[in-house]
Amino acid sequence: MADSAMVPSSEVRSFRDLLVWQEAMDLVVEVHRAVRLLPYDEQRDLGREMRRSSTSIPSNIGEGFNRHSRKAYRAHVAIALGSAGELETQLEAARRLELLDENRVVSLMDGCARVARLAQGLWRSLGPAPRK
Repeated sequence: MADSAMVPSSEVRSFRDLLVWQEAMDLVVEVHRAVRLLPYDEQRDLGREMRRSSTSIPSNIGEGFNRHSRKAYRAHVAIALGSAGELETQLEAARRLELLDENRVVSLMDGCARVARLAQGLWRSLGPAPRK
């Protein structure tokens, strides 16, 4: 996963500067690699859903950032969190169906949990602006 340090908010010029986006993109790559190991029929079914949900995480973070609205940004981060939950569920299905090696599933689940923690922190930081 990304090894860059957390970027101070004053230096965030793009969603690409966000550690959560970087880690989520690394997760996308690892999920796509894992899907190639699934049996062909599962690549089309479960694998397609795994690719879609993993890609949705950084996509929604990027889209929300570029909306230039705190409320819209927070809503897109919430969607990204939902996609992380979908991916975790799909990974658990792959584990129970013995479609992927246990070590690979554990590694992907760890990455998913790490991204979800970062996204949760971003979501909290975007909470409603204090009233004046």
